[in-house]
Amino acid sequence: MSNKDNLFATPLKQVSDFQFDDAVADVFPDMISRSIPGYQTIIETIGQLAASHVKANTNVYDLGCSLGAASFSVSRHCPQDHCNIIAVDSSAAMVERCQRKVGAFQLPNPITVKQGFAQSEDITNASMAVMNFTLQFIPPAERAGIIRQIYDGLLPGGIFVISEKIRHDNDQGNNVINDLHLQFKRQNGYSELEISQKRAALENVMLIDTFDIHQSRLKAAGFADVVMWYRCFNFMSLVAIK
Repeated sequence: MSNKDNLFATPLKQVSDFQFDDAVADVFPDMISRSIPGYQTIIETIGQLAASHVKANTNVYDLGCSLGAASFSVSRHCPQDHCNIIAVDSSAAMVERCQRKVGAFQLPNPITVKQGFAQSEDITNASMAVMNFTLQFIPPAERAGIIRQIYDGLLPGGIFVISEKIRHDNDQGNNVINDLHLQFKRQNGYSELEISQKRAALENVMLIDTFDIHQSRLKAAGFADVVMWYRCFNFMSLVAIK
């Protein structure tokens, strides 16, 4: 069972930029389930997409894997010994805990956990790649490059699943979806102080785009089709098909 997220529950003299450090890794399952509507649905569906699209003897890349939820879903949904899953994260704290989890289970398909930046991973022989709430933490100037890297490394017919927090095109609409998300967090037990301090911590490190920007970037990389299969408030998940 994961620890409860109370990282921002007491007043901080100075709110530092958000980091995926030991403190965050310790509470991450609770944090993400209480912060992202439909997170478990997204994880389960990633596995279902893998079951129908991952080809035998190919690679699946989970870029920004955190504790490996998407990787585990792919492993368990695909037939035994069907694919190799490469889980990559830049956070040493996340990688250490993910490796520990992988070592604790007999998995149908192997997961290799690596510490490194998604931008530096060599994508080869891939029938699926996943970035589950990862791109928003990558510098905007590097986003088109990594999308192109993923496209080039995918086999024909391969899929790229990307989940992101997004902003609406205009302020009025953006306020509507932001208010709904704030209410979601309140209903999940976060106080106004926690919401405010975490927002300040994320302000400089999580830079979000609109759906149109995501779609244009994916199409520019060469993806034949982009499907928004999930949307709730200011969160979405897309499947881009090569």
